Amino acid sequence: MGDCAPVWWGMGKMMIRFEFDERRAAQAAAHLLEACGGAMPYLKLIKLMYLAERRSLADDGYSITGDRIFSMPKGPVLSRTLNLIKAHDHASGAEWPKYVTAPVDYSVRGTGNACRDGLSDYDCEVLDGVMREFGHLSEWDLVEHTHALPEWRDPAGSSAEIDPAEIMRIAGHSEDAISAVEEQLAAERSFKAKFGG
Repeated sequence: MGDCAPVWWGMGKMMIRFEFDERRAAQAAAHLLEACGGAMPYLKLIKLMYLAERRSLADDGYSITGDRIFSMPKGPVLSRTLNLIKAHDHASGAEWPKYVTAPVDYSVRGTGNACRDGLSDYDCEVLDGVMREFGHLSEWDLVEHTHALPEWRDPAGSSAEIDPAEIMRIAGHSEDAISAVEEQLAAERSFKAKFGG
């Protein structure tokens, strides 16, 4: 099943599923790394990226990266982004290595690529806001903070997917607003299926 395909969940409710955008994820990571002096432990990076994604979803149901979110033992994570950090795929066309180095001693660096053409001004504002609020914390402080978030549930050594709609509900969005996001995503999938791109 593709990353943008809907998944049935629970009592007939459909999970919101965005389409992952590796370039936007890589540029968001590079933006945070630059704001932190160019390098940080990758656990801290994945926590900051989650907090930015969470803030964007809470504000208006918009996803910066389109990544799937999972509860894991160290808190919520962006699943494909974590895989990119760990695998650091240099395959032809891969975006991640253009912006972020492979981990060395559990830390990553930005490559110095200044391109942010995939990010909107709003994305950068969210990333900067998260950096101002949480950037001074260690990765372990961030793990503790994300463990206290209401959407995280201890997966008992495994993982469990978090529906973006749950984050929207926690932030006070109505079911109508959540349905509007689902309808917009369905329309985008339909358009891409018909016309490509």
